[in-house]
Amino acid sequence: MGSSLLLLIAAAAVSLLITPGSSQTCKSQKFGENTTFSSCMDLPTLNAFLHWTYINSSANPTLSIAFIATPASPNGWVAWALNPTGTGMVGAQALLAFRDSTDAAVVKTYSITSRSSITESPISYEVLSKRAEFSGGTVTIFATLVLPPGTGSRLNQVWQVGASVRNGAPVAHAMSPENLSSKGTLLLESTAAKNGNAPPPEGISGGGPSTPAKRNANDSGGGSMISVSGFWLYGILVLLGVVLGFQMV
Repeated sequence: MGSSLLLLIAAAAVSLLITPGSSQTCKSQKFGENTTFSSCMDLPTLNAFLHWTYINSSANPTLSIAFIATPASPNGWVAWALNPTGTGMVGAQALLAFRDSTDAAVVKTYSITSRSSITESPISYEVLSKRAEFSGGTVTIFATLVLPPGTGSRLNQVWQVGASVRNGAPVAHAMSPENLSSKGTLLLESTAAKNGNAPPPEGISGGGPSTPAKRNANDSGGGSMISVSGFWLYGILVLLGVVLGFQMV
């Protein structure tokens, strides 16, 4: 009885040290050419990931991103967008990547005004840079956008994957629950890391390493989780000592 109870308490102690933040896949993803981002998050659907850096300049705030996803088929497409007017597809200002007729990776912009069809068009954000990389079946979109002055710290984001491209245009994506729920909120401030949603490459795509201040902001999120887990582990160990004391009497 005593040994079984000891094993149960030890298992509980270990489980408390395994937090959701420590298992984020995006934290293990790396980029070449010395490209780093201050923040990342595992998006909740379509096995997609977002890395970003937000530079809050009063004149020209910029958002640099790397969006990673797997197309619904090898000849498909992936897309990431901000929606300044709503929370879904209509109104989204999208960056969409696929292989063109020459097999080159391209990123095109789409201002989506209808669910029935989309046409390549400029978007409401100035695009300083954009490119795509295909590797191991996944696609990464790199881009830097200029955000309008006064943009708040919460942005609506939408992401999507599709199975095919026809005549240089993406064919409509599937209507599965995962596809239909691929939207959420992007928190630009460093507090995003503390909330477990991630933290903002330096400069444009291909930027340098993050600053110590931003790294500390990210670290504070993980540190707080570890300290809470340590508190509970201490309590369990005290309880374990009491139980063992009774066993020995």
